[in-house]
Parts: sequence; structure tokens; C-alpha cells
Amino acid sequence: MRAIADIFRMIGGAIATIVTLPFRAVARLFGGMSRGGRRV
Repeated sequence: MRAIADIFRMIGGAIATIVTLPFRAVARLFGGMSRGGRRV
């Protein structure tokens, strides 16, 4: 039972990473644009 839970946790973590990466890239892009293009 624990092995199945670990597998689901691994899959969930991988999906979360894949889903959030594009949103982070877009947020960084728009954040840089709104600040006049300079990095903080």
C-alpha cells in the first residue's frame, strides 16, 4: 500500500512541476515587462 502511495506522490509531483513551469515562465516574462524590462 505504501509503495502505491509513493508512486502516486511521485507522479503528482512530476505533473505539478510540468504544469507550473510554463506559468512561472509567463509570470516572469510579464513581470519583467511590467517593470520596464529590468531584473530585480
